[in-house]
Amino acid sequence: MKSILCSVLTLLSLGAMAQKGVVLTDKSADKKVEVTIDGKPFTDYFYPGPDVLKKAVLYPLRTANGTDITRGWPINPRPGERVDHPHHVGMWLNYEAVNGHDFWNNSLSVNHSKGTYGTIVHTGIKSIKSGKKQGELTVTADWLDKNGALMLTETTTYLFSGDATTRTIDRITTLTAKTDLVTFKDVKDGMFAIRVARQLEHPSKSPEVFTDASGIATKVPTMDNTGVSGSYRNSEGIEGEDVWSKRARWCNLRGKMGNETVNVVILDHPKNVGYPTYWHARGYGLFAANPLGMKVFSNGKEELNLQLKNGESTTFRYRTVIASETLSDDKINQIAADFGKVK
Repeated sequence: MKSILCSVLTLLSLGAMAQKGVVLTDKSADKKVEVTIDGKPFTDYFYPGPDVLKKAVLYPLRTANGTDITRGWPINPRPGERVDHPHHVGMWLNYEAVNGHDFWNNSLSVNHSKGTYGTIVHTGIKSIKSGKKQGELTVTADWLDKNGALMLTETTTYLFSGDATTRTIDRITTLTAKTDLVTFKDVKDGMFAIRVARQLEHPSKSPEVFTDASGIATKVPTMDNTGVSGSYRNSEGIEGEDVWSKRARWCNLRGKMGNETVNVVILDHPKNVGYPTYWHARGYGLFAANPLGMKVFSNGKEELNLQLKNGESTTFRYRTVIASETLSDDKINQIAADFGKVK
């Protein structure tokens, strides 16, 4: 009996040890790769296909305590959250105007008669690596025009890590032109983004209407602000919704979710086009960095229409830190310096 008990305890111990570190599990039947850190669910790389989403996303995103910081709707609706902008799901990267095609606003709920939409289709998993301190996932995708013709190929590497209070994601995405010329027109909606949970929004003061490049309006109503406490702060010391249209090396969204202090920081990389990026960060829960929308953010003082000839590439690098604590500017600057060393 004692021998059997010892064997059971040994197996349990080995099972616990196996969960230590960053573990990536391919769940191809469910069209996702699960990421756990020290046995706790962190996020999924979710690629259900264009009949569900028009791009692959990381969804949901959780703190080290297991709190979901992303909006649930439209995948997993929760009471009291907004139901605007159905294309805002989890964490993603795409753009509003690429050779006249809108990848940003495309979703099953959009009126496609008002615009020309492109679709990003997951094409494969190149590698999955679990590790004691870091996990790595490399995936590929095709950016397709309205007729399904190939415009760009994408290779993205995600690096996942964490500790007792933080979770970190590096996203490194290389886009390569596969047609004679690919032009990213200077527009507002892009490029690397998270749609956060209701509690991390800024308290609503008045209803608003947002219109995309195709003239589709989305109403964002005033809502009950109970438990809503989000507030942005950027690397230049600008706070609140004033961070929108400002250049900054990083931006920190701070708030409370229940009794948990939550900071969500997105950091730009010195090698990115347009560094330091302009921020397309809205109080209603869209937290985005758009380095390519200079004209609208600078009121016409700058303009960037990025072009890639056939075979040319550009790479975008972003780090996201989700902390169950308050991160000082000095601490974030230290993280930024460390991220700047990533090639």
